[in-house]
Amino acid sequence: MKLSDRPCFNQLIEEAGSRILQKVSGFSANSETQDFGYQTDASAVYSSNIEGNTVDLNSFMNFRLQKEIHREAKDLKEIDDLSKAYNFAQNNPLTEGSFLEAHRIFSEELLIKSLRGNYRNSKVGVFGSEGLVYMAVEEHLVPEIMSEFFTEISALLNERLDAAEAFYFASLIHLRMAHIHPFLDGNGRAARLMEKWFLAEKLGKEFWKLPSEKFYKENRADYYKNISLGFDFYSVDYSKALPFLRMLPESLG
Repeated sequence: MKLSDRPCFNQLIEEAGSRILQKVSGFSANSETQDFGYQTDASAVYSSNIEGNTVDLNSFMNFRLQKEIHREAKDLKEIDDLSKAYNFAQNNPLTEGSFLEAHRIFSEELLIKSLRGNYRNSKVGVFGSEGLVYMAVEEHLVPEIMSEFFTEISALLNERLDAAEAFYFASLIHLRMAHIHPFLDGNGRAARLMEKWFLAEKLGKEFWKLPSEKFYKENRADYYKNISLGFDFYSVDYSKALPFLRMLPESLG
């Protein structure tokens, strides 16, 4: 699947295009009063929670206040690293190199040094309570697939898109990234970061404040169900992607 194939695009735009445009306008106006640093930390907390980190937002913000006198626990450090990666992304263009650097920043507690900011060199699957639920693409194909993926993303960043189209492609990029699964760990965090990174580059920095990670966390069962479109990379059916593509616009409130 290439991003230019636009799976489910017509269905989403016909169903929700005008509503997305209206909500985006309202979000842009309301976001001016929101604290940027706080929203960045919230994004990092909720994205980590999706992956099983149990630190809540209140606990993390209290850690922020006491950081100088308390040694960081692993779960707190994991979120702090992800917040640093969001800050890095907010100040750098979305390119393959900057994306890998963001992964390097947030994976310090997740991976050994040689695997941070580098594509995986082994097979990887996704496991649920019932066993293997998804097998990602072979490791030797990852660099080429990611290079092609970023060529497509670069083209979209240089293309004029309205807000509804930007939301559509941000969601599709998130979904495709999750299916490629290019890292040994940190793929979900990376996909959610990439989604917001693309959206903010297209629509403006205030969209870093979008509570998408919170929405996904609060709807975690649906989030994982909607991502699951095939047993392996080659059987993913993007004609069934509409339920997932609806989720990012729904995070607008």
